[in-house]
Amino acid sequence: MAAIQLSGLISGFDWKTFVDTIIDLERTPAKKLEAEIETNLDKVDSLDGVGTMLTSLNTAITALNTDGVFDARTASTSGTGWTATAASTASPGSAAFTVTQLATAAKITSTNDIGNNIAAGSDVSGVSLANLGTGTALTAGVFTVNGARVTVDLGSSLADLFTAIGTATGGKVTASYNATDDKITLANTVEVPPNTTPIVLGSSTDTSNFLTITRLANNAGTSITSSTKLGAVNPTATLDNARLKTPISGVDGSGNGSFTINGVAITYNTGTDTLNSVISRINAAGAGVTAAFDPITDKVSLQNTSTGDLGFSLSDTTGTFLSSLGLASGATLTAGLNAQFSVNGGPTITSMNNTLTADSHGITGLSLTTTSLGSQTVSIAADTTSVRTKIDAFINSFNSVQSFIDTQSKVTSENGKVTTSTLSDNREIQSWGSSLRSNIFAAVPGLSSTLSQLSHIGIDFSGTSSLLSLKEPTKLEAALKDRPSEVSAMFRQSSTGIFARLNTLLDSFNGGSLGTGGILAKQKTSLTTSNTSLTNQIADIDRRLVQRRSILEAGFIAMERAQSLIKSMQSQIAGITPASSYSSSK
Repeated sequence: MAAIQLSGLISGFDWKTFVDTIIDLERTPAKKLEAEIETNLDKVDSLDGVGTMLTSLNTAITALNTDGVFDARTASTSGTGWTATAASTASPGSAAFTVTQLATAAKITSTNDIGNNIAAGSDVSGVSLANLGTGTALTAGVFTVNGARVTVDLGSSLADLFTAIGTATGGKVTASYNATDDKITLANTVEVPPNTTPIVLGSSTDTSNFLTITRLANNAGTSITSSTKLGAVNPTATLDNARLKTPISGVDGSGNGSFTINGVAITYNTGTDTLNSVISRINAAGAGVTAAFDPITDKVSLQNTSTGDLGFSLSDTTGTFLSSLGLASGATLTAGLNAQFSVNGGPTITSMNNTLTADSHGITGLSLTTTSLGSQTVSIAADTTSVRTKIDAFINSFNSVQSFIDTQSKVTSENGKVTTSTLSDNREIQSWGSSLRSNIFAAVPGLSSTLSQLSHIGIDFSGTSSLLSLKEPTKLEAALKDRPSEVSAMFRQSSTGIFARLNTLLDSFNGGSLGTGGILAKQKTSLTTSNTSLTNQIADIDRRLVQRRSILEAGFIAMERAQSLIKSMQSQIAGITPASSYSSSK
């Protein structure tokens, strides 16, 4: 009997299509509800768009509603190399500055080189090239003397290298070391008559740094001596093995010591710390100095981080670190200088640094950084450009809100056909545009009658539209230059200023910065609640229609079964009665 489930198989009537048609017609109320849901969703999207526009307007208001915006100043110099800035407290005008001395930082440097010589005497047979004791390590390779290549083998001694120089030059150049001044000398050998040919060092094919680290350079003479002493402290070895000429003493049994710089304590350990690590510790200690080691001069220096005529306070606490570095006593002090300048030809003024502020020159709000001697004129003016940029952003944001509301709520009629928009029936949202316009253009109480509303600074409606436009930029420029505090009051006056009124209005619309609790949020909540109810109604209709379909299909299936039974009975009757008898009886 399953076959009669097929629509019209027995009756020839397509009752399945008939049932679909009936159900579809009876679902018309649900379709209307679905359309209503879609309309509500469109309204929510439009309300979200309004909210976004209002947030952008609030952002533009916040950018303008900041201290110093309307009083902003620019500062410029008549020349190059100097930079000037002006705070909102600075008065427009100009001043001529003449700088006769720049500020420098005080510096204290080791009295003498602090590292050992590379050898104790002229005999350098025991001096390994691999551990030469210079500020920079020697590299293997070759260097050239009078065109002859000399090989540097780090496994040999300095004496071996001196012999190699003589051999390579055919005995014409000798090398020697003087322990008194810690220098190497290359000289022509004594000949009769004397050899006056200059010694020539180096070649583009040299691969060893021997000539560089020994400070040997051509001088067009028959003898060349290192330009500086050669031995230096090893800044990467532990302090116990750093080749200090005066070893550090007085530390505790574990090698711990300490010293102070400008009252800041710094600790070290001679067995684990290197000169470089202690220098890094000094620089990070906040002692107001920068420490450095110069491997060329083999000296340590401390320089104030602040310029001006300032001193140093140095003291070994435990151990002799500062003394061993030649900084404790007898060190070379280069005093810092104060900047010296004059304003408008007045008396000489001093400053501890090269950034001249009101504390020294007396011009409120002006900061001038000088980098060279000479004279320049510094000019202060109202920063109308930055304010204009923020005002333009405010106008654009305001216009965006107006345009969006107009687009989403407009009703048009053409040839008798009325066309609505998503929010055409939302009278509350439609009123916002006019509320914003009336609040922004109303005069601010308590201000001058000539500077109390937007039109006084050149801002008005663009033609007949509801959009703002800066129609007279010169009015705004003049007001910002001559009456900035009044312009600021018009926008920012507490409670009654343009921004205060707009913020109150925007809070009621958008629910404040969080966008909750305002009219928009309430309307969206109402639409969402309505859609939930509509969805439930649709579900109820669909459940009833499922039952309806079941009843209709059951009825038609019963009809098909009845017709099938009738046809079966007819077939049985026809089989019982002979065809011939049936015919004769007629």
